[in-house]
Amino acid sequence: MSEHWKAAPFKARVDEVLCSFVAAEADQFADIDPALVPVARQVEHAVAGGKRLRAAFCYWGWRAAGQPDSDALVRAAASMELVHAAAIVHDDLIDDSALRHGRPTAHVALRGALRHRPRAANAARSLAMLVGDLLMSLAGQLFTTSGLPAAYLGRARPLWAALARELIAGECLEILHTGAAPDTSASLKVIRYKTAKYTVEQPLLIGGALAGAGGRLREGYSAYGLPLGEAFQLRDDLLGLFGDPEHTGKANLDDLRGHRPTALLAETWRLADDKDREQLRTLLGRRLDGNGLEAVRALMRRLNAPERIEAMITTRVDEATQCLHGLAVPAHATAALTTLAQSAAIRHH
Repeated sequence: MSEHWKAAPFKARVDEVLCSFVAAEADQFADIDPALVPVARQVEHAVAGGKRLRAAFCYWGWRAAGQPDSDALVRAAASMELVHAAAIVHDDLIDDSALRHGRPTAHVALRGALRHRPRAANAARSLAMLVGDLLMSLAGQLFTTSGLPAAYLGRARPLWAALARELIAGECLEILHTGAAPDTSASLKVIRYKTAKYTVEQPLLIGGALAGAGGRLREGYSAYGLPLGEAFQLRDDLLGLFGDPEHTGKANLDDLRGHRPTALLAETWRLADDKDREQLRTLLGRRLDGNGLEAVRALMRRLNAPERIEAMITTRVDEATQCLHGLAVPAHATAALTTLAQSAAIRHH
């Protein structure tokens, strides 16, 4: 790969790895019994599309440590996308989301395989949970069979335990805080553990561990990765409520109907006076429709809550990119990580 990194060719390499690996695994799964075919197809659908940011951060965790381009490393980096696919299936299930990237989510799509069965919706949810479990298992398999030396893989193994522990902790914290009084610090903690760490920091650290990165560089990866990961999710929260569903592929009402502890809602609550809070309670206490959504948006805009989230995003992106200047990494790695920071935090879907 050229030192002048381009996102599209890298994405194509990751897509090729994922499609061939997951298709082969899904076929073996379906060969066990024809009834499993719809489940196998959902495993494949779960990895279709995506920007492959997590794989890119893993790749540049390796390259920034001075290692050359490597097909085996790309395979290892692609495993980060299987972690993400597993997290998405489980997250959609927990949130009861009907759409993801404009398509039915796994637990909705699998109802078709159970048509006319008693308790079909519950059974479909159970199948989706198992799809997510299988994807997480496949992530570990792809990583360990990537072709990298066993000694390299051994350096990264402890980070996999941390990745899973922190991701699940973040999901649990979101569930525990859902419906509670909005609190910005609690929302940011959910963001950090549910999204920021496994999106940016952990992939970078895993790539660095594979490359034999030293302690100072690993500290730099965390200093860059944590604020950038938080900026990524803050952008996602803004898009979730104010973005165009045609581009985001998700319903604007999902976060509000689920009373999820987003920083956007928490900042709205913090900025609101008693009258505003009473209006917000009333709106969120009923089944939200399009008119209710517009009323919440209008309240948020009047309180400048979206601008406050934008400022938080800008601060975190600036913090992340400033960290790069203090790292002794090749110039092409600094350029790529700067580009990735913009891709992660400044986007429309």
